[in-house]
Amino acid sequence: MGKSVDKSILKRIYKKRDLWSHKYNYGHLFVVGGSKQYSGSPTFNALSALRAGVDLVTIVSPKRAANIIASFEPDLIAYPIDCDYFSIKELEEVLSFVKGKTAVVIGGGMSRRNETLEFIREFLRKISLPVVIDADAIHAVSNELELIKNRKVVLTPHVYEFFVLSGKKLGKDLKERVNAVKEFARKWNVTVLLKGHIDVISNGKKTVINKTGSPFMSKGGMGDTLAGICGALLARGIEAFDAACASAYINGKAGELASKEFGESVLASDLIEKIPKVLKK
Repeated sequence: MGKSVDKSILKRIYKKRDLWSHKYNYGHLFVVGGSKQYSGSPTFNALSALRAGVDLVTIVSPKRAANIIASFEPDLIAYPIDCDYFSIKELEEVLSFVKGKTAVVIGGGMSRRNETLEFIREFLRKISLPVVIDADAIHAVSNELELIKNRKVVLTPHVYEFFVLSGKKLGKDLKERVNAVKEFARKWNVTVLLKGHIDVISNGKKTVINKTGSPFMSKGGMGDTLAGICGALLARGIEAFDAACASAYINGKAGELASKEFGESVLASDLIEKIPKVLKK
């Protein structure tokens, strides 16, 4: 069925730091997300990325979301765009923030309005950075997959989003999931992290599974934390496949610890607070 990710990946990812390390040595992540209705997704992206060890995160969101995010946590840099939902009109302003960033997370809380999906596609055409494509951004690229071909991209679909991408309806059979993910990743030369009770990760050449996690991780926001961790690792210069494997392991393990403590009451914010314990171990 394939090799399973284990804690040894953390030693490969997190090397001993030089004593003269300084800001920007470990990446600057750019999060594009949110809307008038949703501010939580980009917040979870950013907080989990910081906990995963990226030096800086800049979030660009529609005004209402950005103002909420900026007031939520002093560690967060949030810039407000004067709109309720992203559209092509905001593209140039958003692109002005790309300089100096080392990776992107896009899609959380953006909505599936046609004008927003168009904005996402145009944004992706204009950038060359490594990128985590999550949530609404998966829907944006699903009808124009050439946009992602041969790029340093990590797609993080759940089973319905994978159907949107591939047209394949997957059940619980793990072998079927492994084969489908491997085939899609090989065809488009990207990395896919299919979320589930057992995650499946493939770049078309290498395929692994991840067994960390908990049934309590069905709460909203826990896919956003995964995308943020993956974005942090890409921003730190980690290769896409390894970033996907490590982020699945970290997110799942942090979710296990949070679920053990809180059970039915667990929140995505509880998971974020457990990331340091996972990395410490």
